[in-house]
Amino acid sequence: MSERIDDNYIGIEEAAEYLGIKPVTLRKWLKQKPDLPRHQIGKLWKFKRSELDAWVNSGKSAH
Repeated sequence: MSERIDDNYIGIEEAAEYLGIKPVTLRKWLKQKPDLPRHQIGKLWKFKRSELDAWVNSGKSAH
């Protein structure tokens, strides 16, 4: 396995908890923040913790 086990795709609920926000806020951000790292798989939005970390650390989440 080349990927770390904790960098698997996570859903909206878990991503919101990871970011310390409510799922409703994350859903709003999906519409408002085009640079939010996400992957659409079918009708579901999925996220990777490492990409969320990089996005937060870059300061882009504050805009």
